[in-house]
Amino acid sequence: MTKGLSRKAYFSGFDVSQTSCGKKNYAYTEIAGATTLPSDGRDQFGDTLGGLSGIAIDRSQWKKLADGSYTSVMWALSDRGWTPMGTNFHMSRIHQYSIKFIPQPGATAENPVASNNIQVSYINTVLLWGPDGTTPTTGFDADATGHVSFPDLPDLPVATFPYEVPPFPAGTKGIALDAQGLTLGVDGTFWISDNYGPYIYHFDTAGTMLSATRPPNAFIPTRNNSDSFSSDSPPIIPGVGISAAHDVFPNNNPTGRHNNQGFKGLTLTRDGKSLFVMLEAALNQEGGLSQESRRYARLLEYDISNSKKTPHHVKEFVVPLPLYTDLATGKVIPATQTEIMHIKDGQFFILARDSGAGFGKARSESVYRHIDIFDIDEATDIKSPNNDCTTCSIASGAGKLKNSIKPTTYCPFLDFNNNSQLNRFSLHNGGGVFSTGLLPEKWDSMAMVPVDGKKGDDDQWFIFTASNNGDITQNGFYDFGESTYKDPSGLDESTMLLTFKVALPAHSNSA
Repeated sequence: MTKGLSRKAYFSGFDVSQTSCGKKNYAYTEIAGATTLPSDGRDQFGDTLGGLSGIAIDRSQWKKLADGSYTSVMWALSDRGWTPMGTNFHMSRIHQYSIKFIPQPGATAENPVASNNIQVSYINTVLLWGPDGTTPTTGFDADATGHVSFPDLPDLPVATFPYEVPPFPAGTKGIALDAQGLTLGVDGTFWISDNYGPYIYHFDTAGTMLSATRPPNAFIPTRNNSDSFSSDSPPIIPGVGISAAHDVFPNNNPTGRHNNQGFKGLTLTRDGKSLFVMLEAALNQEGGLSQESRRYARLLEYDISNSKKTPHHVKEFVVPLPLYTDLATGKVIPATQTEIMHIKDGQFFILARDSGAGFGKARSESVYRHIDIFDIDEATDIKSPNNDCTTCSIASGAGKLKNSIKPTTYCPFLDFNNNSQLNRFSLHNGGGVFSTGLLPEKWDSMAMVPVDGKKGDDDQWFIFTASNNGDITQNGFYDFGESTYKDPSGLDESTMLLTFKVALPAHSNSA
């Protein structure tokens, strides 16, 4: 028997794949579920529910029922709203859903079942506010310069409203927040990672900001020798178009996170004492300005064990993003990561994928759409004044990592694109770009719950993942339902959820 792999999984003989990472063994058993949500659902404030940029399933409410089904509550971020034509007000928010999952282990590619064995029902929405309880957060692109300030917090990215969104007049100064990663604190509060800062935010259950964490200066976007949190995504003014007043130079900041590639991955350890956050790809001074050289992404560790203190930066690592051959160009390029999830003993799941492939895109066949594993145990801790200053770098502008730095160990694991598994739920990768059941392009979130419905003592777990449809619909609403839109693609793209069953190394349920 292979050491570290649960007995039940190892002797099943039916695993889709197995892998070993840092002498720990994992098995991917099957796709266990799938469903879609309509593109034009609306929340209690009248806005399009949109795609899911981050999800968290409440483990305290996860239960296995007598009939073998499961129920719980799922929290989900809605990204920054509809953006193909420009950013809009879209006050940042967290949606609450009820979920019921009904496993269909008998499904086969020859006798598939419909993609509807995950039942998701909208409950309500929590709007996110500044620490004063009156300053709104917003999806508007951050101003090129300036900030908004509050006592005991770092200066925060600010967005000046270009038009009135009742009850907020034109000129309102909001907190620019492009919410990406979501995880629940042990006390039920919300931790959120953001693209604009990139910052880490902590909110109470009512949506009021408790803390904001600014990363080392190497992460902060700068233009013309000052902080510049804009992602070069100008606001769209209803009835007018793109705001001509919102212009930044240079378009791409020379240092710090790349436009729209801030903190995508966010996770807590099981005991709730450590928080990890990871960039989508390399910082601009470390290769992030080019798709081909943006491989080495930084991972930060924070101590959050003292709830009365600001998270304390304790360690920092480099994760080498996986490489794939882009079918459109033939070039070998790194995938980007969109979520991470702590497992145990320095190991993490990471959601890494290609782009430009999926429902309604230029091509239908994705070549890299994975949940992989990385291990920090033998990696170099790069936390240092020599690596974290504004002009500091751990790699060249062409993306060559310094020889003195050992990155984390990266281990491929679970491939979304396995058609023999997808076909069991009438899904597929490849084929017609508008075909029913084709996987969407963007997968941005993960949540993990035990198969036994309790603590996961048998090391069998379900991983839920959701797509981000970018609010693509022909029946869209924003500005608290006061403005409408039709996406220029002409498409209605559903949000899709998948569930994978996996086996973790032995005793992974312990903190």
